Amino acid sequence: MKPSVVVFDYGSGNLRSAARALEHAGADVTVTADTAAAVRAHGLVVPGVGAFASCMDGIRSCGGDKVIAERRAAATPVLGICVGAQILFDAGTEHGTRTTGLGVFDGEVTALRAERVPHMGWNTVDQTGMPLFEGLAPDARFYFVHSYAVHGTIPGAQVATCDYGDPFVAAISRDTVSATQFHPEKSGSAGLTLLSNWVRSL
Repeated sequence: MKPSVVVFDYGSGNLRSAARALEHAGADVTVTADTAAAVRAHGLVVPGVGAFASCMDGIRSCGGDKVIAERRAAATPVLGICVGAQILFDAGTEHGTRTTGLGVFDGEVTALRAERVPHMGWNTVDQTGMPLFEGLAPDARFYFVHSYAVHGTIPGAQVATCDYGDPFVAAISRDTVSATQFHPEKSGSAGLTLLSNWVRSL
């Protein structure tokens, strides 16, 4: 039987393309804002595009923060993508406004320190030893679209980094929560391999 995955629809994110990629990766996928379904599923995917603050408003308004907290307490898997990854950190600062995040991971989302932003396009990731990247070559490339990221080390977590002017967190895992700054659903065969690794872990 295929593992069940809910792509959480809280008003932000690349829902359909994420769902299609997860189906190709071997999951039985539902796109829904139903919090009970999101708690029950073998895996929960939290997408996100746009501003940190608006994603936090959306996730809280439909009870997604409680869903993620409940899944963490039950040690059931969660995968955040792009801004859906960023909101799992302590806070995000955009245009001078600091917004509190979900605090799953230590760290704050701040502006990329690079000559050209947004960081848009394909890039490699330093991902040695992370199970999410099993079977992928060191030069595998992933698709990024963002102007903000988390910098520095994250205590107690496995971290993959990308260097775009200076290193930032490209992926992170701790316990049953994982997240990617890049879009695996837009990253071709490399992204599909990563999603397949996650689905197999459910």
